[in-house]
Amino acid sequence: MSQRFGGKYSPGAPRTEGQQTPARPAVSTQRTRLGARSNAMFVLPLPLALTAFGKDATGLAVSLAALGIMIFGAFLLREGLKAEEAYDVRKVAKRPAIPRKIFAAALVGLGIGMAVVSNGAGMIGAGLLGAVGAGLHVLAFGLDPLSDKGAEGIDEFQSARVARVVDEAEKYLAEMSDAILRARERPLELAVEQFKTSARALCRQVEEDPRDLAAARKYLGVYLMGARDATVKFADFYAESRNAEAREDYLALLQDLETNFAARREALLLDDRTDLDVEIEVLRDRLAQEGIKTPV
Repeated sequence: MSQRFGGKYSPGAPRTEGQQTPARPAVSTQRTRLGARSNAMFVLPLPLALTAFGKDATGLAVSLAALGIMIFGAFLLREGLKAEEAYDVRKVAKRPAIPRKIFAAALVGLGIGMAVVSNGAGMIGAGLLGAVGAGLHVLAFGLDPLSDKGAEGIDEFQSARVARVVDEAEKYLAEMSDAILRARERPLELAVEQFKTSARALCRQVEEDPRDLAAARKYLGVYLMGARDATVKFADFYAESRNAEAREDYLALLQDLETNFAARREALLLDDRTDLDVEIEVLRDRLAQEGIKTPV
């Protein structure tokens, strides 16, 4: 029989006097950029497939090549938008290693130029139309982030360690989202999203203060890997059995993990406040030695 995960911060656990339940971070409502405009980039080149077969062999080859290039550009655009969203939500982030949106604009411009050439236009006109197409693409979707963010004053080695741990945590969270889709039940997906919000709040806390990495590393590594593995096993089992007991046990596990992640983040915030109070007291003592009075 399955056993419910329990702990100090688990629901129903005894609470000491004055102990408060850690605040749950609000679920993010930020709208994704992966919408109709980016999807349209897959559709716009499709007429090339219809008109290509009315041309000679050279025109057919050039038109189909233009179609393939523009579809690949649309794929790069989607990946670039995903990378930009991940960059935007993180307070400390490296710029994307590959500027996918810039490459996408270049491929769209090349594809437009080739499509124009396949219809008998000259190279100059094709080049101008391709450049216009690439420029409009940049205006519509922008450029990739071109600089690192939030790493000022932070040791480069330490910030790299934080980035690796957070990247690994994000990978586990993404795999949890993919796995729970197999359960085909919206409340379970929402429960996973709520847990992801708590886990990401801890990620943001570590990014803001890399000194917290040692205290949070097990949560962002071992615990998230365990949560990912539990989600994969549950989703596969529940998709076939629809077992109500397994469902309740999994939801209880998510709740326990979410509460513990929130408690860990709360503890880190309290530690930071304690460190700040100590630094302020030291500064006041130093100023008092210099004969400078400070307000309490």
